[in-house]
Amino acid sequence: MTPLGLGLAGCGAFGAYLLDAVAGLPGVRVVACADPDGDRAAALARRHGAAVAPDAASLAGFPGVDVVAIATPPATHAELAVGALRAGRHVFCEKPLAVTLEDALRVEAEAERSAGVLVVDHVLRYNPVLRMLQRLRAEGLLDPLVRFAFENDAADEDLGPGHWFWDPARSGGIHVEHGVHFFDAARALMGSEPVEVHGTAVRRDGGPVDIVVATATHPGGAVATHTHSFTHAHRAERQLMRLDYGFAEARVTGWIPTHATVTAWTDEQGARRWEDLPERAAALLAVPGLRPHGEERVTVTVERGAASAAPARGRGVERSVPHRVTCVVDLGGEARKQHVYAESVRAAFTDLLRCATEGGTPVADARSGRTAVAVAEAATRSAQTGRTLPVPSDRTGTGGAS
Repeated sequence: MTPLGLGLAGCGAFGAYLLDAVAGLPGVRVVACADPDGDRAAALARRHGAAVAPDAASLAGFPGVDVVAIATPPATHAELAVGALRAGRHVFCEKPLAVTLEDALRVEAEAERSAGVLVVDHVLRYNPVLRMLQRLRAEGLLDPLVRFAFENDAADEDLGPGHWFWDPARSGGIHVEHGVHFFDAARALMGSEPVEVHGTAVRRDGGPVDIVVATATHPGGAVATHTHSFTHAHRAERQLMRLDYGFAEARVTGWIPTHATVTAWTDEQGARRWEDLPERAAALLAVPGLRPHGEERVTVTVERGAASAAPARGRGVERSVPHRVTCVVDLGGEARKQHVYAESVRAAFTDLLRCATEGGTPVADARSGRTAVAVAEAATRSAQTGRTLPVPSDRTGTGGAS
């Protein structure tokens, strides 16, 4: 297969990170780099043996470029994506897909018409821990998810007063710029799109909004709560995702998940199925394109209770659940965060290459990007108005709960 030529728009920290993550990936070669800072573009291009393009918009027509990777500030994503798709190029777009639902819908419509494939860099879709939880749900070891809660205490040390992150016109605000990762993760884990959302925003004295909360209601009464606080020092950062499956709970740590503890109550047959998981760890954690470092572990312990334990009621069905299962999924903890992050980006790009050469729909496609932006925009507007708002659910930007 002839490698697809990659053109990078945006040579800042993430653009460089992206090229490093996909360098050497079979089926791709770096062709060109573009950035308003010509020296920065030239330095990155030299490092990867690439040319320098005049500007980001020119990449869609640059000789040898088949894939445009967009790593520019969020407000530029939609226009660059639409231009590349219209030119028949594939697009790898850093999140968010756009800063408004209107623009996200434009990109989605263009992706449906274009011969190109679009992948949004929703890296949690390609994370081994979350992929394993989805597989356990599909196998029936976990019941449907009824509660998703994410707490993100993030750092603001690298976000000075003039940084584009604080400017909603450029970033879309915290729900859009950062929250889309977790709106999309909730959608993937719950298997549904939210119907309404209530948002709250807190502004530091004399400064920007730096804490936001969104509570989204999913069909059937499932609830997802998202809290993001950009108020901490790097050393005090912490994140926790708590997932309530009724008879089981998962606690996932890190915004790039590297560790999870699942506690479940089950019967003897279920306990034996859980005990088989360590032997299947490689398959359960596998994500195409993601290279494990070899020290990933899945361990399971079972505390067996009395056989006469009283039956418990779950979802209207009485079940005897005398055994407590503890399953620990460990990708190496915080020390392996950067490895898992880079490999998840690599896996997302592998997904694009697969669909570009074999056909099919990417895991993180335009619909994923548009849906996440729809929730984020509704949460932002809700915080401004104080009202719970419907989440638009169709491709015209209307619909959702009344």
